[in-house]
Amino acid sequence: MNLNAYPYPSRRNVVVGQRGAVATSQPQAALAGMEMMLAGGNAVDAALAVAIALTVLEPTSNGIGSDAFALVHDGQKLHGLSAHGESPAGLDYATFAAGGKVPTRGWLPVTVPGAPSAWRALHDKFGRLPFEKLFEPAIRYAQEGFAVTPETARNWARAEAAYAPLQEAWNAEFKRVFLPAGKAPKAGERWHSPRHAQTLREIAQTGAESFYRGKLADRIADFAAATGGFLTRADLAGHKAEWVEPISVRYRGLEVHEIPPSTQGIAALIALKILEGFDLARYPRDSVEGFHLQIEAIKLAFGDVQRYVADPRFMTVSPSDLLNPDYLAQRRRLISDSALPVQAGAPKGGTVYLCAADGELQVSFIQSNYMGFGSGVVVEGTGISLQNRGACFGLEPGHPNQYAPSKKPFHTIIPGFLTRDGKPLGPFGVMGGHMQPQGHLQVVVGLEDYGLNPQAALDAPRWQWLSGTQVELEPGVPAHLVQELLGRGHAVSLQPEWAAFGRGEIILRSGGAFLAATEPRTDGMALAW
Repeated sequence: MNLNAYPYPSRRNVVVGQRGAVATSQPQAALAGMEMMLAGGNAVDAALAVAIALTVLEPTSNGIGSDAFALVHDGQKLHGLSAHGESPAGLDYATFAAGGKVPTRGWLPVTVPGAPSAWRALHDKFGRLPFEKLFEPAIRYAQEGFAVTPETARNWARAEAAYAPLQEAWNAEFKRVFLPAGKAPKAGERWHSPRHAQTLREIAQTGAESFYRGKLADRIADFAAATGGFLTRADLAGHKAEWVEPISVRYRGLEVHEIPPSTQGIAALIALKILEGFDLARYPRDSVEGFHLQIEAIKLAFGDVQRYVADPRFMTVSPSDLLNPDYLAQRRRLISDSALPVQAGAPKGGTVYLCAADGELQVSFIQSNYMGFGSGVVVEGTGISLQNRGACFGLEPGHPNQYAPSKKPFHTIIPGFLTRDGKPLGPFGVMGGHMQPQGHLQVVVGLEDYGLNPQAALDAPRWQWLSGTQVELEPGVPAHLVQELLGRGHAVSLQPEWAAFGRGEIILRSGGAFLAATEPRTDGMALAW
C-alpha cells in the first residue's frame, strides 16, 4: 500500500467555524493549535503551539534551530515580527568563500537561529496562556512518538540521500537523531526524540532565555568550538527578535501585506502592482494571457529583488523606491506578448507555514530551516538542527547581499496578510523558497481577479518561474497552455512533483465566520470551531 499514490482526483472543502481556526501543513500540529484554543488560549497561543509542535512533527522543513517571521493583526493594527539572526562575528569573508561558491552544508552557512526568540516575543506581546503550556503537545509528541505522515516521509527519504553519506564530526548527531537504524522513517512508522523533549522543556521553563544566554547557548557554542563551527556565546547573546513595520500595496480591492527586507516579500508586492495595470479578469482563468502576464510580472519583480534586497543596513535602495508607481509603470511597459529573458537567482527551500485566527487576533506565521533539514549540523544531545540561512548570501563583490560577518542574509520565507478597506480579512502563505512570492501572487489573483474561495485558490494549478525564460508547470495545468506558452517564447517544462510548487494555507474572515483551507500538496489540515 503506497501512502503517496492517489490515482484519482481528491477534493478538499473550505472548513468553516465561528470562534476560531487553525491551518497548517501537518495534522497533529493543527490539533496542537486547537488544543490551545479549547484550553482558553487565543490565536497567538494556538499559532505558537503549532509552530513548536512542527519542530518535532515536520523536522524535514523546520526545527528548534530555525528562523521565523510573523504578521499579527489585533483588530486595530498589523504588527510584523522578524526573527532571523546574523552571521557569526568571527567568520570572515575569506573563510566563508574559500570553496569558491556559497556553502550549503556544515557550519559555514549557519546563522544565529531566531525561532525561539519569535516564540517568546509573540507570547510576551499577545499570549494569554502560560508560555510553558504552549510546549505541551510538542513535548508529548517528542517523548511518546508519532506516526510520520506521507509528505514528511517523502522529504525525509530525500534527506537521507543527502546527509547519510557525510562523514563530518558535525553530522554524526544528525544521523543518530534523524536516521534511526541508519535510515529515514517511512510513512506510518513511529519516530520519537527524547532529546527534543528535553530541549523544549528547557526553552519552555526559561522563556527561551536558555537558548541565547544559558545552558543551551553553552551547548551550542561548545559544540561549535569542538566541531569546527563559528557560533559563539556572544553571537547568541546578541540576538533578539525585532518588531518591524509591514510593507503593503493595494491590489484592486485588496491590501496585501508582507514583511520588509531582508525578506523577498516585496517581490510579491512589486509583481502585483505591475500586474494591476492589466485587466486580468477579462481573460478566462487558466488562460495563456493570464499565465503569461503573471509570469512576466514576477520575472521583473525578481530581477529587482535579486539585485537590491539584502540586510536593510546594506541596501542601496529602499522598499519605497522599488514600489514607486512611476518606476513600476516603466517596468510594466517592458511586458509584451513574448517572454522576457530576465535573469535572477532561484533559491530552494524547506519551510513550514501556519495561520490561526479568533475573534481578537489573526496570525500569519512561517518558520524554516532552509534546504530541508538545513545545515546538517545537529547539536549533540539536544535535537537542535541548525538552519543554513547563510546559503542565501552571495559572493559578488559590492553586492548588497555579499557575505560579511554580523550580517543578516537575504531571506526567502514570507508570511502574508490580507485586508480590505483597512479591515482584516486574514492570513495566508505559501511555503517553498523561490516559489513563495510566486505562490502569494497566484493566490491573490485567484481570490481577487477570479473570485475563488480560499480552498479553490490553493487548489488551482500552479506555474513556477525559474530563471531566464524557464517556467515549470504542474500536472494540473490544462494541456493547451503548454503549447500556447511555448508559442510565446516560454521554455516550458512539466514538473510531476507537486511539492515543487509550494504548500499553503489560508484563513479568511467572511461575515461572522472563519473560512480555513490547506492545500493537497501537503499533509496539512485546517480546523475551525
